[in-house]
Amino acid sequence: MCRIAGIISSSQQPNVNSKKVKAMCDLLAHGGPDDEGLFADPDEKIVLGHRRLSIMDLSANGHQPMSDQQQKIWMVFNGEIYNFQELKEELVAYGATFHSQTDTEVIIAAYAQWGTAAFSKLRGIFAFALYDSVKNITLLVRDSYGVKPLYYHIQNNQLSFASEVKPLGKVNDIPTDPNWKIRFLAYGYVPEPFTTLKGVYNIPKGSYMCWDNQTGKYTIERYHLSFKQHTKITDLRIAEEAVRTALGKAVKRQLMADAPIGVFLSGGIDSSILTLLANEVNNSLLKTVSIYFSEKTYDEYSFQALINQKVKCEQYTHLINQKDLDDYLPQILEDMDMPTTDGINAWFISKYASEAGLKAVLSGLGADELFGGYPSFERIGFLKGLKKVPNAILRAGANFADEKFRKLSYVKYDHPVANYLFLRGNYSPEEIAGILNTTAVHVIEVLLDEHTNYSSKQFEKTDASWYEMNMYMQNQLLKNSDVMGMRHALEIRVPFLDEDFVETVQNIVPDVRFQNQLPKKLLVDSFKDILPREIWDRPKMGFTFPLQEWMRKNPMITDPALYKNKQARKALDLFNKGQVHWGKLYALYQVQYYQ
Repeated sequence: MCRIAGIISSSQQPNVNSKKVKAMCDLLAHGGPDDEGLFADPDEKIVLGHRRLSIMDLSANGHQPMSDQQQKIWMVFNGEIYNFQELKEELVAYGATFHSQTDTEVIIAAYAQWGTAAFSKLRGIFAFALYDSVKNITLLVRDSYGVKPLYYHIQNNQLSFASEVKPLGKVNDIPTDPNWKIRFLAYGYVPEPFTTLKGVYNIPKGSYMCWDNQTGKYTIERYHLSFKQHTKITDLRIAEEAVRTALGKAVKRQLMADAPIGVFLSGGIDSSILTLLANEVNNSLLKTVSIYFSEKTYDEYSFQALINQKVKCEQYTHLINQKDLDDYLPQILEDMDMPTTDGINAWFISKYASEAGLKAVLSGLGADELFGGYPSFERIGFLKGLKKVPNAILRAGANFADEKFRKLSYVKYDHPVANYLFLRGNYSPEEIAGILNTTAVHVIEVLLDEHTNYSSKQFEKTDASWYEMNMYMQNQLLKNSDVMGMRHALEIRVPFLDEDFVETVQNIVPDVRFQNQLPKKLLVDSFKDILPREIWDRPKMGFTFPLQEWMRKNPMITDPALYKNKQARKALDLFNKGQVHWGKLYALYQVQYYQ
């Protein structure tokens, strides 16, 4: 797991590109503290940079940029390929030879053997740049479910890319996108493909860019197609066995590491299952990392202890309180790559995991999205009826005192983004317009200027799963896990997003996958023989902090001098009265903070 950057340009003077890439890599050093490297072609038109976090093959053999033996293919890689040993054996049969135990070398050999068809064979989390000197092309490639980011900017036939937005913008002097605040206030994050910078985008997940180094022309193509058509699983018992087998395999191969590895243990269903499975595979090197609170409504210490008693591993637990938030909030804001209303929890747990000596951890992210663990799986059914309500009534929702009803104005738009923002959005178009001194018409134009090929209007639980995976998880949870983890030189792995596991789950018919008695019932039943009843037979808490109370007491967040206009001051007043969710005020605070 690392950080990467690069520039391909035919117009720069010698040494300019190298200096810029070196500067970007210096700004990315937090995510790759163990080593650094730079490759430049003879005339410095192509420069690739790398910062290394050593997890596999800790020797100098893992140094990057890495090339094949003929030095025709050069590559910088951020991520892990969990099936690289199987691919390596297959490639050896074709005559390939290897000089390291790295997955990077396997990717290079796979590309040499199969070309871009190799990308669909990879199982893992990754973003990489590959320079093919024979074809004179550069490929930017991103993993199937977008766990690892790869941002790019194109200007004057120059391609610049990096693992994070900030270094890309600072070194290349890219201006701010004037619409980022609209998107951020609506979502609580900046959704892909957009960023806070003008003309800086994320490579789409499961896709690759092919850049012609001579002409500056490019294409972006998909290599991974989700929802593959296979025989559907309709039998409950077969489904349970398939889930158990596929997740067990995912956990086993994601425990692969030459450095210390652990599990984030919140005490909920997902992290408890991962901890128990990981313990079956490797109970001698495993560590668990947990956070708990004095506020009993949020505290899961007893559930964490219950699982910790069942596993044989080192256990690290940390009490977090109001003072911790007050002390560290300025640093958390500084460590963000882009504004987000999430990430505080990921920042703290990553900090403690790193302090425990870990370089990699397993996270339970993805289970709620796949098995129906969020309230949106129930709420999405309301959209069927609401779509029949006259627009005049829906527009009136913008004036309701209760903030839950203000988002009704999204329902009148026939667009997946509007449906999602009704389910999960923060502010209504009218509220955003008031905060930013613009019009609701402009707000809607910006928000609905997003391209998606999702067109289902059934509003079933499979649709909720699509929204949660492709919008909330993709743009909020995965992005924040990557940024906050790498800020502490920590790789966060996600077994529930293993390609083979996701494919297995998506081939289970909805009536079996989403059972009505209990959220995530299929997942629970698949592991009832090892999962204590106390873990699943209780209300869902989620991995969250007591932030409603803590932020109300935080002098930075509630400083009235920051909130400039009438709409912003009204939101602050309602928050202080307990009538606005903390996430909405935190978003509003960051809009003022990043002025």
